Amino acid sequence: MKEEDIRKRKIFNQYLRLVEKDVEKIFADRGSFLEIACPACGSVNFDLQFKKIGFRYVLCRNCGTLFVNPRPPLAKLNDFYTKSDSTVFWIEKFFKPVAEARREMIFKPRAEYIRDKFAENSIGTIGDIGAGFGIFLEELAKFWPESKMVAIEPSLDMAEICRNKKLEVIPSIVEEISEWDGKFDLLTSFELFEHLYDPKMMLKKVFELLSPGGYLLITTLNGQGFDIQILWENSKSIAPPHHLNFFNPQSISNLLESSGFIVKEISTPGRLDWDIVEGMYREEGLDPGRFWRLIADNASKKAKSELQKWISENNLSSHMRILCQKPAS
Repeated sequence: MKEEDIRKRKIFNQYLRLVEKDVEKIFADRGSFLEIACPACGSVNFDLQFKKIGFRYVLCRNCGTLFVNPRPPLAKLNDFYTKSDSTVFWIEKFFKPVAEARREMIFKPRAEYIRDKFAENSIGTIGDIGAGFGIFLEELAKFWPESKMVAIEPSLDMAEICRNKKLEVIPSIVEEISEWDGKFDLLTSFELFEHLYDPKMMLKKVFELLSPGGYLLITTLNGQGFDIQILWENSKSIAPPHHLNFFNPQSISNLLESSGFIVKEISTPGRLDWDIVEGMYREEGLDPGRFWRLIADNASKKAKSELQKWISENNLSSHMRILCQKPAS
């Protein structure tokens, strides 16, 4: 898999330019931004790392979490996601053209991971938080047709897409769901955790929604991942106001355990770290440093493939996957 397969560079750069324009309009009042403690460990000791389109990113001295601080009020973030031109562009121009490629390369492997992890024993009620177009649930239903698939999707347009696919839909953000406590055997959250205004609040509600012994599967960005560390403020993954939180394997483990979960597995099965760094060097002229220029210019395809494998197997990829469980009693 290559970055260009799932994220067209030209379109993505156009999207990021639209985001900057939306930020100027929606977040003009920086006086309303709120200082917060570290979203992972609660520490108030952190150091400024850089500013990006007016947002300050700080690094927690205690747990190494990178996060936006101060951050916009939740209402302003909701305005951005529901009213911005860039959001419409993302759906129509960015996501839809690569939706089927993402099905094969991203959503189907996620469904296969769950099938294999639970030894093909189907789980009763499964909810996907931020289900989007419902592609993941469609793929999982192929393995577990008897399971109840629930799309948790606050976007009215995307919720309707899920309904048209015969999925049960909860048209709400997860924190505001009522009457479902204790009813989910598995909840999934893909590429959502980095967006959350208050991750601790979200985990509290997820804990309530899960049945005893139920599971939560998260994928999110690892702030200590290879391409993010190499590119740092130039990384396109560091994209405010979307990506507010960059946890790492240890800090997210601590957060989950403090929220009552048992962490079963943390891995970084990413496949694009090196491709992202090389792409920024070759296509956009960013200098990653002497050694990485040497790798880009002289290393064989086999060497680059083995480098990516090493990154992933040693929990150093920027794509992080966490499986945790609510205690059975």
